[in-house]
Amino acid sequence: MIKNFKWLLFASLAFVACNNEDEVVAESNSSDGKPLTSGSATFTKYVALGDSYAAGFSDNALFIEAQKGAYPNIIGQQFALAGGGEFKTPLMADNVGGLLLGGNVILGQRLFFNGAGPAPVAGRPSTEVTAKLTGPFSNLGVPGAKSYHLVAPGYGNVAGVATGQANPYFVRFATSATTSVVADAVAQDPTFFSLWIGGNDVLGYATSGGSGKNQIGNLDPKTYGGNDITDPTVFAGAYNSIVNTLTAKGAKGVVANLPYVTALPFFTTVPFNAANLTATQAADLNSAYATYNLGLLAAKNAGLITEAERLARTINFATGANGVIMVDEYLTTVNVPGLVLPSLRQTTSADYVVLLSGGVSAQAFLLQGNGTRSPLADNWVLSKAEVAEVKVATDAYNATIKSIAETKGLAFVELKSVTDKLASGGIVYNGFNTTSAYIFGGMFSLDGVHPSPRGYAIIANLFTDAINAKFGSNFKNKDVSLYRVLYPATL
Repeated sequence: MIKNFKWLLFASLAFVACNNEDEVVAESNSSDGKPLTSGSATFTKYVALGDSYAAGFSDNALFIEAQKGAYPNIIGQQFALAGGGEFKTPLMADNVGGLLLGGNVILGQRLFFNGAGPAPVAGRPSTEVTAKLTGPFSNLGVPGAKSYHLVAPGYGNVAGVATGQANPYFVRFATSATTSVVADAVAQDPTFFSLWIGGNDVLGYATSGGSGKNQIGNLDPKTYGGNDITDPTVFAGAYNSIVNTLTAKGAKGVVANLPYVTALPFFTTVPFNAANLTATQAADLNSAYATYNLGLLAAKNAGLITEAERLARTINFATGANGVIMVDEYLTTVNVPGLVLPSLRQTTSADYVVLLSGGVSAQAFLLQGNGTRSPLADNWVLSKAEVAEVKVATDAYNATIKSIAETKGLAFVELKSVTDKLASGGIVYNGFNTTSAYIFGGMFSLDGVHPSPRGYAIIANLFTDAINAKFGSNFKNKDVSLYRVLYPATL
């Protein structure tokens, strides 16, 4: 989601001045100075499929300037220099963000940095879901879409929005109430496609602190909740269907794997040991939880829990940084006559305290005594066990993506390793060290999940590199230093 792109015009061909007809002419838009080529791929009709990342979602909303900077739009600009056609995007109605349904606000406006933290911009959304757009559209990125949603007929039927069977963003530009995202893509006879999907198949589970259900073994996605983890077999079936349909007439494409969502600042900003206490505060809290600790000892002596679990559940505060108290549903239930214990423990480095919805830090919430005097509810923490579930599913999805890319001869973007590097020191692009640090790291926007303008430019470059390597094209990377990190309050 990149800001002011008024200056991102298609660059004209610049040549090195020659005094001799035999001198080599250098191409300014290529990666190697040679004449620009599309290689073995054809970019006359490029379509992009995916979720909020493909759409250009940023700062907790979708809005015009961010859409202009979506990574497929940047790639489309590159393709246009080598014979690519118009890349059309279903633009929102404003730069406020948010959605109306029947005049009622169903999604709120974007965030901006007010000097102290994220805050909503002034103004009311003006994008009405039922105001249909005329396509077809090249950018088919749909915020909130999971893998199986792309092949689901009726995903753009406004009647299904209230029940979660349809998506309000797709409703705006779907060609009919019965079509699917993939059907609208192949109807355009694409010669090339990009596909980055699957993040939402685990993201809702993770951002809600694991409050959904891991649906492994359940092959009926119609029964899934919005915060559930998609069964890997369901993902594989949907992904195969998408790629097989897109390549049926010979289209080439590029796909990307999925990072671990726990590398996002939504999960890494608030430290697990966020309870900073004085000696007096620690002593008072230890006194308050003494009865609970004695109950754990009684439960162990009664054979209800093991000694290892007793130790893991024991509440013990000290001066300085401490793990916060959380509810952990994976602990053994102790609920017998005369001994009823809540399933509490303190967070460890294997747990992730999440940001509030909208990117607001949880630290202010903790200062109110939550996580110390009052335990954090399940939705506030992604526990070690829940992290493991997310990683197992993501690994399975990535194995499918890699296998299909190899089988179908698609360009493959290794994004997981890049995201890992962002979270452990950062990556250097055009002299800027970009990290996953919240707000000022450069890669992510104020919601802690979606990229910043610069982040989308980096992603576009990674896609371009993979396309060049696979198909022999020589598109030049964008200078990411020209892309800002944060959008201002007014656009």
